[in-house]
Amino acid sequence: MPSKVEKWKDEVYGNEIREHLMEFAEKGWDAIPEDEHDAWFERFKWWGLYHQRSGQESYFMMRIGTPNGVIKPGQLEVIGEIAKEYATGPADNPEFGEAYCDWTTRQSIQLHWIKLEDIPEIFEKLEAVGLGTQQACGDSWRNIVGCPVAGKDKHEHVDAWPVAEDLHETFKGNDDYSNLPRKWKVAIAGCDEGCGQGDINDLAFEPAEKDGELGFNVRIGGGLSRKEPRLARDIDVWVPPEQAADVAHGMSALFRDHGDREDRFNARIKFLMDEWGPEKMRSVLQEEYVDFELPTAGEDMRDQYSYNTGSQDGHNDHVGIHEQKDGNYYVGLNVLVGRMGADDVLELAELADEYGSGEVRLTQRQNIIVTDVPEENLDEFTSEPLLEHYSPDPSPFMRGSIACTGTEYCSLSIVETKNRQVRYARWLKDNVELPDDHKDFHIHLSGCTASCAQPQIADVSLRGMKTRKDGEPVEALDIGLGGGLGDDPRFADWVEMRVPADEVPGAIKNLVNNFKDAREGGETFRDFVADRDEETLAEMVEPEETDYDDPYMHNTKMTWYPYAEDDDMQASPAPTDGSGEPLPSDD
Repeated sequence: MPSKVEKWKDEVYGNEIREHLMEFAEKGWDAIPEDEHDAWFERFKWWGLYHQRSGQESYFMMRIGTPNGVIKPGQLEVIGEIAKEYATGPADNPEFGEAYCDWTTRQSIQLHWIKLEDIPEIFEKLEAVGLGTQQACGDSWRNIVGCPVAGKDKHEHVDAWPVAEDLHETFKGNDDYSNLPRKWKVAIAGCDEGCGQGDINDLAFEPAEKDGELGFNVRIGGGLSRKEPRLARDIDVWVPPEQAADVAHGMSALFRDHGDREDRFNARIKFLMDEWGPEKMRSVLQEEYVDFELPTAGEDMRDQYSYNTGSQDGHNDHVGIHEQKDGNYYVGLNVLVGRMGADDVLELAELADEYGSGEVRLTQRQNIIVTDVPEENLDEFTSEPLLEHYSPDPSPFMRGSIACTGTEYCSLSIVETKNRQVRYARWLKDNVELPDDHKDFHIHLSGCTASCAQPQIADVSLRGMKTRKDGEPVEALDIGLGGGLGDDPRFADWVEMRVPADEVPGAIKNLVNNFKDAREGGETFRDFVADRDEETLAEMVEPEETDYDDPYMHNTKMTWYPYAEDDDMQASPAPTDGSGEPLPSDD
């Protein structure tokens, strides 16, 4: 039998949701029947809206899709204005203030505290500059990810940006692909660094050469969630750029028709790949979903990949100053945990106009890139005060930090994440020294097993849990080691479980010191982990209290807002009306 979500989607889904959304926005929060909340909240995702967690009723997270992370001139200013005007809630974040933008691991933008009544105005402002929220969430094509400097990178074999843009235009809002069994994540990259991270996507196009022609090999079935990570598998197909959309059509249609609609936990193509295997996946694609002969795979460039490989050579991310193929430069700015205040977003928009073309791009490491900066502008641009906070040359612990939304807004998360990872990074910067040859060291903090912070592909992986300390329940983290991508990708080994959150920085410090003492020659951290068994690694992770102070040890999931002065769930002002005022109680 179809799941309840499939039944809801059978009633209303896809583009038609917008009409209902606008009606609810006109009438207000109370217009949504209480017994239909779950159904409508599931449908709203298709238009980029997630209802926030318990205690924050009537507030939504809004996700704006930016394919390949490209934010065109004029768009960043509008994003900042919307964040400042509409994304201010009833409580301030002590680290980031009252309004901010989150840059995500899928090169998208998230805003919080969005009220239903403001959505029509927000949509109008976004669409006026070519932006939108359509299919930013939901059971459909998600934001297409790839090399954020496609078309500008000196290291690319084929410019993947026109292909990504074509896929975006072809499948966004396309009724034939509006209702898939679950989300559909696509990555495309044409560079030799692997920064599309195709291995962890449902469908990946990776650069390859066939008979002297450059195009893409196709991989299927990657993903990280549910404690069941999978690496995308080669299906022995090469495609030229002009036929990428045809193959993408075939694969997403195959998933639409054969994906599991009875059990949402199994409704990802990675599980269909487990069942069928690459050979059957290829044959069904060929026989039922494309009308041309699929060439066999070409010679790939995976042996050249450097992005998130732990190799310490080449690009492990896009932070820093890098020359473009046109002689201009792009400047990658480190945004700690991907969060930037609305005023800073507006200032960066001005700087991008002043020193570059006005275009910026988002990376899968939650950072932002200013493109098209002439060489003569570099010194003045990098001397701007804003770049003291968003540095192109940060500490490895700052540039390597990624965190998901956490209990601040997410109903799935078990622990607080963003502010905690900020505190971790700053403490580690001041108290831990990596070997001189290690400029990249990735620490990813995910609040639960949904893996939004991609913890399995980090040097140090942190995953939200609970434990007891001194007889009291406290927030805790599982610790994994040695994950990363590249030619030989591997997931982290989980070596220590339920470490109290205030003992994690001490554990990382001891781990780094043990690594420095025991490494052989120029062994990288990732190779070091790969060459040792879990028992040995666990002994090197020594949880320890230090002078690090963690104000979020309490159960932040049980508060309406982790940073509110009153921890009582009943202290929440939600639900509120269109002006943010609490609605009258039914009592």
